[in-house]
Amino acid sequence: MKKPIYLDYHATTPCDQRVVDAMIPYFAGEFGNAASRQHVYGWTAEAAVNRARTIIAHAIGGEPASIVFTSGATESNNLALKGICENVRESRNEIITSRTEHSSILDVCSALEKKGFTISFVPVDKIGLVDVVELEKMISPKTAVVSLMAANNEIGTLAPLEEIGAICCKAGVLFHTDASQAFGKILIDVKEMNIDLMSLNAHKMYGPKGVGALFVRTSMHKSKLRPQIHGGGHESGLRAGTLNVPGIVGFGKAVEIAVAERDVESRRISILRDRLQQKLVEIDGAFVNGNSVHRLSGNLNIGFEGVSALSLLVEIKNDIAISTGSACSSADAAAGLASHVLRAVGLSKQAALSCVRVSIGRYTTEDDIQTAVHCLRSAVETLRQQSSQGISFFPPSTTKESQPA
Repeated sequence: MKKPIYLDYHATTPCDQRVVDAMIPYFAGEFGNAASRQHVYGWTAEAAVNRARTIIAHAIGGEPASIVFTSGATESNNLALKGICENVRESRNEIITSRTEHSSILDVCSALEKKGFTISFVPVDKIGLVDVVELEKMISPKTAVVSLMAANNEIGTLAPLEEIGAICCKAGVLFHTDASQAFGKILIDVKEMNIDLMSLNAHKMYGPKGVGALFVRTSMHKSKLRPQIHGGGHESGLRAGTLNVPGIVGFGKAVEIAVAERDVESRRISILRDRLQQKLVEIDGAFVNGNSVHRLSGNLNIGFEGVSALSLLVEIKNDIAISTGSACSSADAAAGLASHVLRAVGLSKQAALSCVRVSIGRYTTEDDIQTAVHCLRSAVETLRQQSSQGISFFPPSTTKESQPA
C-alpha cells in the first residue's frame, strides 16, 4: 500500500540512514554494557557513550559531565522538575511555567501540585510569546524553578531563552527548558543563555526513539537534583539503569549531522514552509497561528474557518500525513477537545478545532509541498460543500464557548 507523504516531523522524524549505520555495530559485535569496566566489551561501549556525550555537550556549549542520558524528553522533564522540587521543598515550593507547555511538563506540574507545590503560569500573548516583564515580577523567594520550552511543539514559536535565562540568573532561580523541538534546529548555548537544565531527545532530530538526555549544570549534580530512578550509580547517580548504547551512539551521530547541516537545512525548509503557507492562506477563511518571524523553520499551524480539523485529516489520510497537534494529545483531539496551546493563545474552541499542524523536514521535497497544497485545497472545498448541504462535522459541545483551562 502506498503511504501518504509525511509532513508530521514535529511528532517524530525518520532515522537518518547515517545514524542507523553508526548504531548497527552496537547491536551485535560491540554489544557490551557501558557499566562493565572489567573487560574490553564494556570499555568499548563506555568509549562510544562518552563520544556521544561529548558531541551532545559541545553542541550546546556544555561539558560532557553535564549530560545525563535518559529514555527521552518526558523522562528528562520529570527528572528536572521532580528532582529539583523534591530537594528544595522545605524552602521553595513554587514552579513558574506557561499554559502552552507540552503535557510532559503540565502533567508533572499537576502531580507536584497535589503534593503541595504551587504552580504559577506566566502569561503568553496571541503568538505564544512569554511575557518576560511579568515573569520577572512573578519570581519570588519561594520560586524553585522556571520551566519554559525553547520552541513550541504546536505553533513553533521560539522563546527568548537568553532573556529568560538572564532574568532567572539575576533572581537566583533555576531555569529549565524543554528543548525537544528546538535542539538541532536552532543555536542553543547553555552558558550564554544561563540555562541550568535542558531536556533533549533524539527522535525529533532524525535519531532513534527511546533515548534522550537532560543537561544539568555540573555544579547541580549532587546538591540540587534528586534522582527519580534508583538501582545503581549510573549517570553520576542521577539516573539508574543500563544505558541504551546503540541509541546513545545514534543520538550522538544525529547531533553531529544536525550541527553540521543546520544552517543549510533550515534555509531550505523555511523556503518550502513559506511556499506552502503562501498558497494555503489564499484559501478563504485560512489563518496562521504562532509567531511569523521567530518560529521553527518547518512549522506551519493553520486553520480553516468552518472546517473540522479531524474531518480534514480523514479526507486527506491517503495523501498526506499531518496532525492536529502534539502526538501525545491526539486522543484529546479525537475526543473533540481543543488544543490547550491554541486555547491559551486566545483562539475560541471552535477555531482551535479547525487547525492542523503541518511540519516539514529533512526529506520533504518541492513536489511534496505541491501535493500538500492540492490535497488541502481540495479537502477544504469538499468539506465546506458538505457543510453547505447541512452536514456538520463539529462535535455538539463546540457550540458552547469555554475559557482556556
